[in-house]
Amino acid sequence: MSKATGIRYEQLRPSQILVVIVYLIVAVIYFSWRPTVFNPQAPIFSVLLYVAELYGFFTALLHLFMTWRLAERDMPAAPPGLSVDVFVPSLNEPVDLVRRTLLAAIEMEYPHKVWLLDDGNRPEMARLAAELGCNYHARDNNEHAKAGNLNAGLALSQADFVAVFDADHAPARRFLVETLGYFNDPKVSFVQTPQDFFNLDSYQHRKNKQATVWTEQSLFFRVIQRGKDYWNAAFFCGSCAILRRASLDTIGGFATGTVTEDLHTSLKLHKAGFESVYHPHSLAFGIAPASVVPFIKQRIRWGQGAMQIWRREGVVFARGLTLAQRINYLASMSTYFDGWQKGFFYLAPIVVLTTGLSPISTFSEGFLIRFIPYILLTFFMYEEISRGYGRTLMIEQYNFARFWAFAWATLAMFRGKLKFRVTSKSVTGSSYRRFVMPQFLILLLSALAIPVGLMMYGYFGKLPLDGLIANSIWALVNSTLALLMLLFTRASSQSRRNEYRFPIPLPARLRFPGGTTTYGTVDDISSSGFRLYAQLPDDVRNGVEVDGELYLPSGTLPIRANIAATIRAPSQRPGEPGYIKAIGCVFDWNTTAERDRLDLFLYGSDLQWQVQSLTERSRTPLQYLGDLFSGRHVPNVAKRQWTTVLYRDNAEESIGKKVGLLSRDMLLTFSPLSAGSHEVTTITRTGLEQIQIRTDGETVYDSPVAPVYGHVLPQQAGKPVTVDTAAPRPSLAGSGLAGQAGMIRRF
Repeated sequence: MSKATGIRYEQLRPSQILVVIVYLIVAVIYFSWRPTVFNPQAPIFSVLLYVAELYGFFTALLHLFMTWRLAERDMPAAPPGLSVDVFVPSLNEPVDLVRRTLLAAIEMEYPHKVWLLDDGNRPEMARLAAELGCNYHARDNNEHAKAGNLNAGLALSQADFVAVFDADHAPARRFLVETLGYFNDPKVSFVQTPQDFFNLDSYQHRKNKQATVWTEQSLFFRVIQRGKDYWNAAFFCGSCAILRRASLDTIGGFATGTVTEDLHTSLKLHKAGFESVYHPHSLAFGIAPASVVPFIKQRIRWGQGAMQIWRREGVVFARGLTLAQRINYLASMSTYFDGWQKGFFYLAPIVVLTTGLSPISTFSEGFLIRFIPYILLTFFMYEEISRGYGRTLMIEQYNFARFWAFAWATLAMFRGKLKFRVTSKSVTGSSYRRFVMPQFLILLLSALAIPVGLMMYGYFGKLPLDGLIANSIWALVNSTLALLMLLFTRASSQSRRNEYRFPIPLPARLRFPGGTTTYGTVDDISSSGFRLYAQLPDDVRNGVEVDGELYLPSGTLPIRANIAATIRAPSQRPGEPGYIKAIGCVFDWNTTAERDRLDLFLYGSDLQWQVQSLTERSRTPLQYLGDLFSGRHVPNVAKRQWTTVLYRDNAEESIGKKVGLLSRDMLLTFSPLSAGSHEVTTITRTGLEQIQIRTDGETVYDSPVAPVYGHVLPQQAGKPVTVDTAAPRPSLAGSGLAGQAGMIRRF
């Protein structure tokens, strides 16, 4: 517990503190010595490079200040009787997207009213609000953009607290329950939660073959905001937050006059002496930019807004802010000047190799023994203070993607009024090529500069050998970053489904036209379609209509669908097609209410993370070194594979009436199940197989419709405990599975 702030905190471990201390010592030695190798023939170039390096050290110090201590909050219970309005501002988003957010907002625990604030003034939005029973308001103009829309809602609201969700951010059921208790402290003006995203295939997400999914904003929401919270400097992010009405009234409502009303509102609230809270648990899930175009446009808007705020409100000398708050806001706003620094670093080796003019007089041993430790320790330091969320090498690729956008955004410091633009939620859009033209030019120029540098050295003697080697390596590194970034950008801009498919496993039962009925496992689903692994009839083909049931935690959902794709297993015999192991289907909904049931289950929770054991966090260099010296092996966690099973609650049932899902280490059920030994019937392609499993402990996963129960299977030598897999086949009589055993093969 801090005596200064009264907040519990997580501090760096002693080994991490040692890394930071050594980094600071090496950095001071390096920067004190660096002016001694300025090139007198290129004084301006030398000073500019040195200033760019010093800027990097300055931002490192700011980052250290923000992340040295991370706040650890104890969530107070939500008091009864508070009045809450939920604002969902909208401008031009698709109706289906807004519908999902409203459905989730309506289902939140704790009494509240939902308002759809429609700046698009669209009749279809008015009908949607009426259909769902929400309050609705539309404006005749779009003055002050989103801030003006929210202020229009405030003028109609009588509630003591207002929660704000962007039109694509579906809140979890417990959002209000987990955030309202913080307002027991009358000084607290707002509570911000992470701005998380459900589309894990977005431009800012990176996945590997293991169960790791990292996003470009992981470091900010998992570490930096917690660090800011320790200093009462966490800021409102425009969505996934709840604010006290009285504090908003004190500053005249949501801040207007800039294109980032969220950061601007935060600054005004902090200047007025109010406090903020960052609740670090994900309680709402929206859509991250699907491609580089909305990604870049969004970063430009954020940067332009930060510059406008800096010009209007001041940061370093702003009255009402504590010194710590000033440092935190300075760190957030100055990050956009990284664009100029990065751009200089990308262009510098090109200039050296093509002109022979170097900002460093010599790359001798004296330089290398100071520079190399500084660079390596910078990497180590960032990784350690990022607590496993840093991914420095990955961040450098995103730095490359956005450097010119950040640089361009800083020019807003000198510009007048800017227009607010909503980030596109579509996976399609304008061509991405013009948005990556600066990166392509750097790739091209860096690649050409290396042979030119060889010529400058071999034929003209204008470049010393050490300068040629150092700058060629530098240009090669930049080229590699550019190539990786461009390849990823191209891949993420390819044609894809219009709707994200959740990797959430669900049991299903399908009936085919010939009368065949089969159980299967859905592992790729949205309200537009799904993929099902099952025993399938030999004559299954595209265009066939099927019907059946989808098993949800809230009960069975009748479905009807058309087969759109067949997926075959690899053939065991050359020249012969493999068997059809899965089908891709498109839903044909009978009613909107049925589709809403599935949407409500899929959106507004992190169930895909929980059941697939996904994580954003990776091991830091010190943890890897510790594993190496201790001989400890930390196995990679692979994505879980699921099989539909039947299980029973009493011994009189011959095969079981309840449906669940089994993976290598967990049994998922839609009702509680006591720990111990259980008989389950797996439904595989080789038939029905009755086995016994032993469960040890139960985890309850929250979903917007009903809980999902995860029962852990104890591990022995890396394998789940299962027994008696050669048990007699269960009877199929009266089970609803009669006639299937002979046609089932293992998928």
